Amino acid sequence: MRVDDLPSVWSAAWFILPVLAICIWVAWSDMKFMKIPNTAVLTLAAVYVVIGPIALPFGAWLWGLALGAIVLAVGFVASSLRLVGAGDSKFAAAMAPFFTETSPAFVFILFGICLLAAFTAHRLMRSVRPFRAASADWASWTHAKFPMGLALAGTLCFYFLLALLNSARISP
Repeated sequence: MRVDDLPSVWSAAWFILPVLAICIWVAWSDMKFMKIPNTAVLTLAAVYVVIGPIALPFGAWLWGLALGAIVLAVGFVASSLRLVGAGDSKFAAAMAPFFTETSPAFVFILFGICLLAAFTAHRLMRSVRPFRAASADWASWTHAKFPMGLALAGTLCFYFLLALLNSARISP
């Protein structure tokens, strides 16, 4: 991982709290209902539109909007072909603008790590009786598909958390 692949501390500081709250909402909703609410997707998009011009250089912010539109179009095709869930593709499109100043390779590696960790944690936690009993009404425990919102949300959260942790490590 290169420091250049992380967002600036300025961007991370502006985005971390609203993004973290929305990502917790998305992960919980996807595990409980196997659905990512459109309101969560729109809220994340609104965070980018409102805070983005403050947190990012204006040109990067505009490119982020374009990137979000591209991911939305690709996600629409993928969900139409039933390759991914519609909620997952919409959430990915709302996430995409935040990665505008990062290499795609870094995003894919981070997503891969988060996907493996989320899948493993989900499968382990559903086998822990006390945890499963406390969340018995969660659809993801018995659903054939994995709640991808858990991995997507983790990717966005860790992207900003890594930037903040890295800045704390290199600060005097």
